[in-house]
Amino acid sequence: MQDAKTIRISLLGCGTVGGGVLRLLKQNSAYLASRVGAPLVVRKVLVRDPTKERDDACERGWVTTSAEEVLSDPELDVLVEVIGGEQDAGALIERALRRGLGVVTANKLLLARRGPELLDLAVQQGTDLAFEASVGGGIPVIRTLREALTSDWVEQLHGIVNGTCNYMLTRMREDGWSFEQALREAQRLGYAEAEPSLDVDGHDAAQKLVVLAMLAFGARVREDKVPTSGIRTLDADDHRFAARLGYRIKHLAVGRDHRDKVELRVHPALVPEGDVLASVSGVLNAIRVEGRALGPCLLSGRGAGAMPTAVSVVADLVDVARARLAGVAGLATRGIQMETREILPLQEVLSSFYLRFPVQDRPGVLAGIASALGAFGISIEQMFQTNPGKGLVDIIMTTHQARWGNLENAMRTIYNYDFIAGDIRFLPILRDESAS
Repeated sequence: MQDAKTIRISLLGCGTVGGGVLRLLKQNSAYLASRVGAPLVVRKVLVRDPTKERDDACERGWVTTSAEEVLSDPELDVLVEVIGGEQDAGALIERALRRGLGVVTANKLLLARRGPELLDLAVQQGTDLAFEASVGGGIPVIRTLREALTSDWVEQLHGIVNGTCNYMLTRMREDGWSFEQALREAQRLGYAEAEPSLDVDGHDAAQKLVVLAMLAFGARVREDKVPTSGIRTLDADDHRFAARLGYRIKHLAVGRDHRDKVELRVHPALVPEGDVLASVSGVLNAIRVEGRALGPCLLSGRGAGAMPTAVSVVADLVDVARARLAGVAGLATRGIQMETREILPLQEVLSSFYLRFPVQDRPGVLAGIASALGAFGISIEQMFQTNPGKGLVDIIMTTHQARWGNLENAMRTIYNYDFIAGDIRFLPILRDESAS
């Protein structure tokens, strides 16, 4: 950093979030300077297309298409990365860290795949890598895990971390829409991409869960090892049946610390209607963290969008800038301790389950299903039958707590019965979750 008391920053990217960051820096410049102890001065903004129309807060003189111009700037203090992706962003962040620059990123994909490696590099270079905006948009969950709960042991967390899925499930429940109808509306409103797989198949939530696990459980885990499923197979009937049983369906990221292993999974689940998470609707996110001493703590708010995410980016920028100015750069990053952890196999997880069997309406069906479940130690808690007509019915059940692998084995047996008339649905229920 130069002798003058100024923190010089450059941005990689000026899309939705990048524009929001520049807007906050411009609108709140005097206030931010008072919080940092020095002005925050933008040097360069890296973009792919300099002719593209951008937020008015992005001054033309800042814009460049040269990453070299940004990274070789001898006066640069902090790099803010909001371009996303893994390869280009990872290479530029690594180069910045090797120079000893502070780095702020919102890149959940990069952190899920290379986070521990980049954090190690930041520690080696005595600088900071901050990433509040990578999970939950404007919700301060990263800061809570890194700072507020540093004196406690986080035993579990679970939450709604993908606004697209939550919006679609809300519409399916409240309006009786199909998955396809809800997806089209989410795309029209800009909540879902034209190619929605990252969101609706659960991969976005899995990346965020990996990032949360680094802080909550000190776990180095691979994203591709996290059991992950999305919401494509659900329909309005599932929401109707869940409501009859006293539940709502939510897409959840779940993490639990089992000391020798860490339990991480992403999937739709039934949540009791009286649970706070059941009332989190639309594009909102919510994460419940439970500490050994603290007990449960709920964080909720807007999990995406230009300004909520920009708020988290700029908050990180203030922290990193203040640390550099005070001569303690890297202090916060050094406090993140991680070790390689094995993920508990999904087959070993214990949970209650919701089951939906589309079957032919004939004698012996219920006895056959109950016999197969009983053979694998699965007991039925509740059961009812619907009558859609044409000789077919849905049998709906909930179970007492059972091992996930035992349920899968029972389902394989039941699929072979000739009275099964379609795909069997089974979803975990949030209550009574634990593992052996």
